[in-house]
Amino acid sequence: MNVLRKNFLGFVLALASAIVMVGANSAMAASAGDLDRNAKQALDTLYKAHPVAETLSQSAKGILVFPNIVKAGLVFGGSYGEGVLLKGSEVADYYNSITGSWGLQAGAQSYAYAVFLMTDEAVSYLEKTKGWEIGVGPTVVLVDEGLAKNLSTSSLKNDAYAFIFSQQGLMAGLSIEGTKISRINR
Repeated sequence: MNVLRKNFLGFVLALASAIVMVGANSAMAASAGDLDRNAKQALDTLYKAHPVAETLSQSAKGILVFPNIVKAGLVFGGSYGEGVLLKGSEVADYYNSITGSWGLQAGAQSYAYAVFLMTDEAVSYLEKTKGWEIGVGPTVVLVDEGLAKNLSTSSLKNDAYAFIFSQQGLMAGLSIEGTKISRINR
C-alpha cells in the first residue's frame, strides 16, 4: 500500500510538472516586442472591465503587467508568465512571475494580472530586490469586484493594488502558494 501511495504521488508530481512546463514554454516564447504589445493590450482589456484601474494608472508610479500567466496543478502545481514594468507609457524593464503551490487542487487555467505601484518606494523595492515575494515588502491589495466599486484616488492608502483578469480554463481547490517576481533580461 505504501509503494502504491509513493507511485501515485510520483505520478501526480510528474503530471503537474509536465503541465506547468508545457504552459511555461508557451509563455516564455514571446519576444520583447510581443511582450510589450501584449502587456498594453492586456491593460486595455483591464481598463474596459474595471475603469477604476485606468484611474489608478494616472497616479501610479509604475505598472507591472503580466499579460499571460499559465497555471496548472494536481496536488502540486505552479504557474509562470512574463511581463513588463511600465513607467508612464514606456517599458522600463521585464519580469517573470513564478508560483509554486501544494494542496487540494486540480486543473489548468491562464489569466493576466497587473500590479499598480502607487509609491516611489514600491517601484524602488521592485527594482532593487533580486526577487519580490508577494506578501513581503510593499503592501499589495488584491482588488475584487467590491473593492473596485468603492476605490477612488482619494481612498488610496496602500503601496500597490493588483487586478487579476482575463481568466480562462478551470482550476479548483484549496492550496498554499507563494509567488516570486524577478527581473529578467530581454
